[in-house]
Amino acid sequence: MLNSYGWSETLQQKFQTYVASGLTPGRVIVQQRGLYVLATEFGDVTAQLSGRFIHEAEAGMHPVAGDWVAVAIRPDEAAATIQHLLPRNGAFLRKAAGGGRAAQVVAANVDVALVVASLNGDLNARRIERYLATSWDSGARPVVVLTKADLCDDCIARRVEIEAIAPGVPIHVVSVVTGQGLEALGNSFAAGQTAALLGSSGVGKSSIVNALSGAVLMPTQAIREDDARGRHTTTHRQLVLLPNGRLLLDTPGMRELGLWEAESGVATAFADVEALAAHCRFKDCAHAAEPGCAVQAAIADGTLDQNRVRSFAKLQRELARAARKDHSTAGAVARKVEKHRTRVYQARKRFDSEED
Repeated sequence: MLNSYGWSETLQQKFQTYVASGLTPGRVIVQQRGLYVLATEFGDVTAQLSGRFIHEAEAGMHPVAGDWVAVAIRPDEAAATIQHLLPRNGAFLRKAAGGGRAAQVVAANVDVALVVASLNGDLNARRIERYLATSWDSGARPVVVLTKADLCDDCIARRVEIEAIAPGVPIHVVSVVTGQGLEALGNSFAAGQTAALLGSSGVGKSSIVNALSGAVLMPTQAIREDDARGRHTTTHRQLVLLPNGRLLLDTPGMRELGLWEAESGVATAFADVEALAAHCRFKDCAHAAEPGCAVQAAIADGTLDQNRVRSFAKLQRELARAARKDHSTAGAVARKVEKHRTRVYQARKRFDSEED
């Protein structure tokens, strides 16, 4: 059964550390508020984290859907206790919602990132660029999925618009109502591979799961008519084994996607802009009014969209602000530690003088 969920010789080698402890491997297929369902060689079991794991795990190292874990299993109870997290082969990270300076792991061990957007009034190229940057940074291969083609009057024009901001990325136009594009989408990743559905609420991620699985596994809900935006329907992360042996991971819709240390992902997502920038006359060119700017020349001759350059600059500024904040926070912590040491030293000095 584990082979169906992507178990491999490489994972077996990583697991050897835990064999002597009598632990069993499992993959997280459902994650919801600290409760887990795992696929194991004994079948599906419910699981909780051990107290030691909770106490010792670093931020971002609690299991999420797609993770492989080492567990103490109780087959008769169909239950287990998660003791260890196996090393991840990549993870989709975002800055924690609400502006907190922490990383939230959305999904782990993903081979293909299906960036889903709806062909309605809420289609946003800038949002897709952000998802692509994060996907590239995760190590997964991104694929853009444009849904609800049956509701779009000009799918070709919208596809061309997205192709311009996703060079080299496969794009699938689909409709779960008519079946358009679903077969090609299902064949965009191989048996044993894991594809994660990523995107805003209401874009049709759960409908895709239901369509590709041939069963109603996930609840769905219509978008709001006033602003073409969706409501949250998926409230947990779930990994589904499809009939063709492929694995599909559904995730809750994200209202915001803050970048988390995604410099390499941004560079890959905007490789066309980076390539042009390499031909600017000045290495520190800001691509504004500098002479010999290859980026501005491309904008002027129509081969590059001004909005794409602005988006690139915006994401770079976001990453730079986060880096400065990290540096400032680290400095504040260091100053706090130094003040504490000074107070301790002064207290000891006063104590020593009083003893004399």
